[in-house]
Amino acid sequence: MAKTATRRRKSSARSKARGGGSALPWTIIGVIAVGGIATYDNWKSVKPMLATHAPASIVSRAAPVARSEPARDPSPRQTASIAPVSRMVPPGAVPIPAKAPVVLEKAVPVSLSPAQAQTGKAAFGYCGQGEHINCVADGGTFWYKGEKIAIADVVSPGIETARCDNEKRLGFAAKLRLLNILNSGSFAMNPAGQPGKGGVPHVVSRDGRSIGAQMINEGLARKPGANGAWCA
Repeated sequence: MAKTATRRRKSSARSKARGGGSALPWTIIGVIAVGGIATYDNWKSVKPMLATHAPASIVSRAAPVARSEPARDPSPRQTASIAPVSRMVPPGAVPIPAKAPVVLEKAVPVSLSPAQAQTGKAAFGYCGQGEHINCVADGGTFWYKGEKIAIADVVSPGIETARCDNEKRLGFAAKLRLLNILNSGSFAMNPAGQPGKGGVPHVVSRDGRSIGAQMINEGLARKPGANGAWCA
């Protein structure tokens, strides 16, 4: 019976010890809960106290590292303005001026002074229906630079006014001969009277020899006032 009583004492002590050990955690939890509620209610007054006792590493946060930026030039930058590309427009057709009609220069007749001789030279042709500049009309008349010249020391056979075929034939021969003589080179013209319907009278010569006298010697003209007829 003594053993049984001893066992009962030991089991009751163990149960007391177990009961006391299981109440301690609940006591701690209750203290923490009450402390948390008190801290929450008095947070404004507790916060400065925590800030003074807390380590500097916890209270102060690391200062943010400032990002370094390159220094800006205060002077205004010049920006190149790009002009808009204009559309190329093909040039319009350039009007071509019309060709001006070629106007032939009209020869101005040369007035010869009675006291002054003139030397002439030109390319002569036969006078036709057009303007007479340098041409031969018959054996005793020609045009020089637009002026009608009559050889003063001859009478030549007629062509348009011929009274017979022989005179007309001689008239063409005299005209051809005078053309060849005038085109052979330069000649001199000496005024020999006043202008008339037949032209301005001149004595025409080359190297001091009268061309009129040469035509007479060749039978293609005669002296003024000489007797004779072109028709037999």
